[in-house]
Amino acid sequence: MAAAAVGVVVVVVVFLAAAVDGVAGKDCTNGFPGLTASHTERAAAAAEQRPDGEVEAARVLDLLLPHGHGHGDDHDGDRHLTPTDESTWMSLMPRRLLASPVSSPRRDAFDWLMLYRNLRGSGSGAGAIAASGGALLAEASLHDVRLQPGTVYWQAQQTNLEYLLLLDVDRLVWSFRTQAGLPASGAPYGGWEGPGVELRGHFVGHYLSATAKMWASTHNDTLLAKMSSVVDALHDCQKKMGSGYLSAFPSEFFDRVESIKAVWAPYYTIHKIMQGLLDQYTVAGNSKALDLVVGMANYFSDRVKNVIQKYSIERHWASLNEESGGMNDVLYQLYTITNDQKHLTLAHLFDKPCFLGLLAVQADSISGFHSNTHIPVVIGAQMRYEVTGDLLYKQIATFFMDTINSSHSYATGGTSAGEFWTNPKRLADTLSTENEESCTTYNMLKVSRNLFRWTKELSYADYYERALINGVLSIQRGTDPGVMIYMLPQAPGRSKAVSYHGWGTKYDSFWCCYGTGIESFSKLGDSIYFEEKGDRPVLNIIQYIPSAYNWKAAGLTVNQQLKPISSLDMFLQVSLSTSAKTNGQSATLNVRIPSWTSANGAKATLNDNDLGLMSPGSFLSISKQWNSDDHLSLQFPITLRTEAIKDDRPEYASLQAILFGPFVLAGLSTGDWNAEAGNTSAISDWISPVPSSYNSQLVTFTQESSGKTFVLSSANGSLTMQERPTVDGTDTAIHATFRVHPQDSAGQLDTQGATLKGTSVQIEPFDLPGTVITNNLTQSAQKSSDSLFNIVPGLDGNPNSVSLELGTKPGCFLVTGVDYSVGTKIQVSCKSSLPSINGIFEQAASFVQAAPLRQYHPISFIAKGVKRNFLLEPLYSLRDEFYTVYFNLGA
Repeated sequence: MAAAAVGVVVVVVVFLAAAVDGVAGKDCTNGFPGLTASHTERAAAAAEQRPDGEVEAARVLDLLLPHGHGHGDDHDGDRHLTPTDESTWMSLMPRRLLASPVSSPRRDAFDWLMLYRNLRGSGSGAGAIAASGGALLAEASLHDVRLQPGTVYWQAQQTNLEYLLLLDVDRLVWSFRTQAGLPASGAPYGGWEGPGVELRGHFVGHYLSATAKMWASTHNDTLLAKMSSVVDALHDCQKKMGSGYLSAFPSEFFDRVESIKAVWAPYYTIHKIMQGLLDQYTVAGNSKALDLVVGMANYFSDRVKNVIQKYSIERHWASLNEESGGMNDVLYQLYTITNDQKHLTLAHLFDKPCFLGLLAVQADSISGFHSNTHIPVVIGAQMRYEVTGDLLYKQIATFFMDTINSSHSYATGGTSAGEFWTNPKRLADTLSTENEESCTTYNMLKVSRNLFRWTKELSYADYYERALINGVLSIQRGTDPGVMIYMLPQAPGRSKAVSYHGWGTKYDSFWCCYGTGIESFSKLGDSIYFEEKGDRPVLNIIQYIPSAYNWKAAGLTVNQQLKPISSLDMFLQVSLSTSAKTNGQSATLNVRIPSWTSANGAKATLNDNDLGLMSPGSFLSISKQWNSDDHLSLQFPITLRTEAIKDDRPEYASLQAILFGPFVLAGLSTGDWNAEAGNTSAISDWISPVPSSYNSQLVTFTQESSGKTFVLSSANGSLTMQERPTVDGTDTAIHATFRVHPQDSAGQLDTQGATLKGTSVQIEPFDLPGTVITNNLTQSAQKSSDSLFNIVPGLDGNPNSVSLELGTKPGCFLVTGVDYSVGTKIQVSCKSSLPSINGIFEQAASFVQAAPLRQYHPISFIAKGVKRNFLLEPLYSLRDEFYTVYFNLGA
């Protein structure tokens, strides 16, 4: 092993030795006996209220302080989290500090350069990547990328922009100003930004990052003013406190961290604030923000120095067992700007050795670790590789990504269960409402993006696409600004709306996943285009997202457009055109050929000239003199496929997800997951696209009662009346939508063209394709005369109403009641047997044929099931609907 790696290697050897001796191997992760490391459980503990309304988080957590792991009172600081040889740790200390006993170290000098050299070993190291001739792909500036209006990605961006503009500056900085002793206007926000919550201030850091990137993506002037006001307010706070410290909570929180006492992740919050301010400088050009970051870095340099001098370097590392976010990452970034050795060394001191050490020796021992505590540490290790060229950290990141992809990720690309990693290739046991914490997806995208920039391996770009579509686009609730989820449920019959957290709210959630959420939707254009520096401009296009890119190095604007994807037209069709300020721009364009496509049917033409065969999982490279009339057309076949859950036990081999290209398809279901794939190898034998004519056959039947509008609903085998939903994307909307068609299901019938009256039809619940309502008010897959209904003019005489007459019993109709309430069951009554009293029967038997509350998604399929068929739609498109991701194909 290279000398440069000695610091990490020493640490991991000690760590593994402790594990062999029976010490809990996951003491490295932040957690206390009786309380896991999850933000969810900490927030729940913090929610306990005193009678006067103050949050009692500190007392709750203190009750759960660990015992038996070497943490005692303040004076017990020389005991360690894991038993180690003190001399081993102290050998990493600067010689001048070793001159005095640990109990009374010298404090007159602290050489950061010497400490850094001792940490990383005696060798000179690999040197920076640039110095060693390595090359990284350059990120496309968000200032130069514009998403195409009207597309899914643009709409997600605009929904997020609307939320960022809704948030009030005074409320955001309220706790910062209060902590600094400055007057604070208005009232603070609630949720995790509440004034009694120890994590307060973290979302403000995310807000600074998100607004910087959103402003770069849109150049919205109102947003620019808002984010500048936040920076100004934080500047006033730091200036008032005078030490460089800047936070929404007292510095006493770090006294507790350094004493190994319970406190909720203060370094995690500090990382968010520092990163937000750094983004305001690097992305938005606010130099005042850089001054604030430097002041914070210098303050925490002093704190860490004091811990090392007073105790040992191992004490500092023990304090990292409380979640510290990406402190190493932001400090390495800062070093690239300041070239201050102190910032480089401090960054390395946050390279958590007990976790990175395991990865350095390529041990898949991440089970039991809190996922989102440690992914940012890997991202920081990646930044270390970029800054120093130390190949060990490239190997660490590569092994980590391979480990997640091979053993710990779901079909969506996401990872974690209940915020933790579990045993490798045992994911069948983890399916629940608490899968795939959104923060982990945000951070895994960073890991894969960096690896692609280093290697140009398209497997990382394929991963990015999958996780972005299924893991990021899934977390917004449609176009509702500020409504996002924490977890992405993947158990059978679950809903994004029904989990521990469910959907958050605009002003009273502010979970960790709200912070990463607003960032994700602010930088949707940051991984479409990557440039290579050299004699000839080279552009890599790795994501197919409708957009325009100002390719300054080549003097070109690249416009990317996509034909809307449909389950009926099973191709991804991309159009790339260029416009040049002057003709004759010599450049190379590399476009990704996704691994999920097939060579059979794939096609590329340049100015209508066929470019020949393409190989999935590679680049199509074109070098030429580009002109304004150049046009590149790409056609990639999209196929259906199944993907087994990552579980190596034979009894779970039948649990598989269904994908359409990069899209994970979820089946509308409240729990049934038994598909009827049979013994065929052809997926088309049991999955077929929804015909285009079906949308025109959808209808919702409504009726007024007690001043409210009710809808006819089919759920759980019963027909009832439910109150019309006020929002889109609900199960109520699904259950109130029916496909009404002739007995010959292929027959054409336009229910939305007021042509139903006088026709004989079958009524099929939207989420149960192939199942029809019978005259006995049951559901059946057997279609016969017993499932026919006559649509006749409404018995109430209203020209807009219809009545549903039983095909087998003329004169008998579906009826409701009088002044009924939610849940009233539909009954069958016959006109001849009931005398009409004030038209009550006629009113009860009359419905308005209304526009459907739900439509088929353009990407929709029908999958055969054992007991019923499943309607498949992209997971990202669902909101409150109940769904199933993994199906049992062996039923």
